[in-house]
Amino acid sequence: MLQELILKNRSYRRFFQDKPVPLEVLRKLIEQASFTPSGANRQPLKYIITENSKTNEDVYKTLKWAAYLPDWDGPQDGERPSAYILVLGDTTIASEYYADPGIVMQTILLGAVEEGYGGCIFASIDRDALREILAIPEELKILYVLALGKPKERVVLEEIKNGDVKYWRDSTGTHHVPKRGVDELIAGIR
Repeated sequence: MLQELILKNRSYRRFFQDKPVPLEVLRKLIEQASFTPSGANRQPLKYIITENSKTNEDVYKTLKWAAYLPDWDGPQDGERPSAYILVLGDTTIASEYYADPGIVMQTILLGAVEEGYGGCIFASIDRDALREILAIPEELKILYVLALGKPKERVVLEEIKNGDVKYWRDSTGTHHVPKRGVDELIAGIR
């Protein structure tokens, strides 16, 4: 069951924009993230949810969408996320966040898949613009943005060929993601 969720948890970049992610689901995803381990149990992460179309449009403009697809500026109107969750570090609690963001983002995305949604993690963000748009206090460091919605694209995994890790789209719009095999990943067995 976990393997099935992991395989469905792809970086989706096109969504059915007209299918909202209910606020109850977004709250549930953050609640699930709150149960995860945290370095020194400080729990320094905070979240901002956006779910209305005007705010989502503003957030969308602050994100860089797909570095390996230089001719694609991101999803068209109608294919954009219907929600975002911003992952923030509360600097009044901690200055380092260690593995906490990765753990909570994977938890949120696996929870989203379980609910029939999908998402994508963004680290390439115009943080100054986003801070201004959402009036985010300075003590909350913008770490990542999770785009969420009902996936509209097909993503397939395939074996890396010739060391090329770049994802790509074929003529049907299917998104191909090369992955390293387990034998390449294991550096040794002692």
